[in-house]
Amino acid sequence: MDLLDRYIQAVRFWLPRSQQDDISAELAEDIRSQMEEQEAKLGHKLNEAEVETILKRHGRPMLVANRYQPQQYLIGPVLFPLYRFVVIIVVLCCSVPRIFTWVGLAIFSPSSRSHFGAMMASVWGTFWVAIFSALGIVTVIFAIVERLNSKSHFLENWDPRKLPPVRNHRLIPRINSTIDLAAHLIFVTWWTTDMWSTTIFNRGGVRIVFAPVWKYFLWAFLLIAIANIFLAIANLVRPYWNWLRASLQLALTIAASAAFCWICKLNILAQVAAPNLAPSRAAEIVNAINSNVSHSFPFVVIACVLIVALSGVGRLIRCRSSRRSMVEHLAA
Repeated sequence: MDLLDRYIQAVRFWLPRSQQDDISAELAEDIRSQMEEQEAKLGHKLNEAEVETILKRHGRPMLVANRYQPQQYLIGPVLFPLYRFVVIIVVLCCSVPRIFTWVGLAIFSPSSRSHFGAMMASVWGTFWVAIFSALGIVTVIFAIVERLNSKSHFLENWDPRKLPPVRNHRLIPRINSTIDLAAHLIFVTWWTTDMWSTTIFNRGGVRIVFAPVWKYFLWAFLLIAIANIFLAIANLVRPYWNWLRASLQLALTIAASAAFCWICKLNILAQVAAPNLAPSRAAEIVNAINSNVSHSFPFVVIACVLIVALSGVGRLIRCRSSRRSMVEHLAA
């Protein structure tokens, strides 16, 4: 019985002090019953190896003791799905912008490409510090909510009638179409009155002039805005996305994004003039602005790609999925 006594003692160590005697006696009695059944089956007293087999089958002392205690979680099953979702969002928010920035600098910035290894080494440590700090804060917040819920059970008090309505991804709220229509009408009015020239500002002796290539972008953005106006009207009349309109919206978004990105590479600013501003100083200002805008090109590309992917591509995929489901339903 030496092994059994040592086993009970090990289990007893992990039990709450107020329950040690009762649980130890119950556990010892249960194991002795198993040993007696085994002895009756074998027809002899159990040796040490056979007792060891029974104890191993019963489990580690710490795990056995844990079965007799109330289950405790740092973050329990009620909150864990939400915790996992928040952790994924935090990791993506911390990592994706940095990764796109590094890739953009490596591709589009020759100076950054030549020092890419040193740049990565300098920011890699801060990147992981930011990730683990954010995850630590999220975990602490959820652990506090878990403790509060274990005492008050406030998460269990909910009303099914307050659940959000079923979402229809194809539905276009008319308020969104109205705002979109008004915004593009205002844009077209401003674009044709204030921007319809290479001299975009000329007041009080201050003059800002764009390069001649600007006239192509004038027409490009005007045509895109007019197309968006007609699309907004169509969405008002029939407030449901279909594959054709989703494709058109995606094409317009890509066109506007491409034009905006291309502006960053063309040194669009040609001249700046102001009272008491020397021509040499004005030329320096123009070169500095064009250089800074050109260096922002990779970040503008990243932002535009994200906008296209998250809005236009996602909407088109949902429309195609809805169309496929409708066809399958009709066929059935």
